[in-house]
Amino acid sequence: MQFKPFVLDAINRQVPVSIKPMLPSDAEATNLPPVWQTSWTSDFLAEERFEKYAAKVNGKLIALAAYEVLQNLLVVHIVYMEAHPESNPTLDDGQPEYTGIGRLLIAYGIKLSIDNGFAGDVVLEAKTTGLAKHYEKDFGAVRLPVFGSSAPRYLIADEAAKRIFFTYLV
Repeated sequence: MQFKPFVLDAINRQVPVSIKPMLPSDAEATNLPPVWQTSWTSDFLAEERFEKYAAKVNGKLIALAAYEVLQNLLVVHIVYMEAHPESNPTLDDGQPEYTGIGRLLIAYGIKLSIDNGFAGDVVLEAKTTGLAKHYEKDFGAVRLPVFGSSAPRYLIADEAAKRIFFTYLV
């Protein structure tokens, strides 16, 4: 079996996606029109401990994600993920160019977890209440205890992680 990433286009057809390490030009593209929510050239996202990946359709950048492999916890932390403004429901009022980007980036985190000898477990924070509900309802995420004033943190593991990951296996 192989991991075959894809997103859905405007008429719900699967479109193949390539996921490769993020290039400096990918990060720079987030500062050009249409401007992304976050500059991927920021000091925070420049952290060397993060593995950063670019998702592209036919060479066009559609999303970026930063992951942190936490060996001591046997989990991959999805530090940040973002879709291109044309597919980002937070920024785009109309029909998104592609859907399923968040699910794909979570699946890639699960793949990194497996590739690192873990059980496919990932953790991530919900930036908004709407995302928190989305993670719980659509991905089977389980809320973890919060310490201090941090954003709600979620775990996707076991059957929930398998359901997401198996979507992309051929």
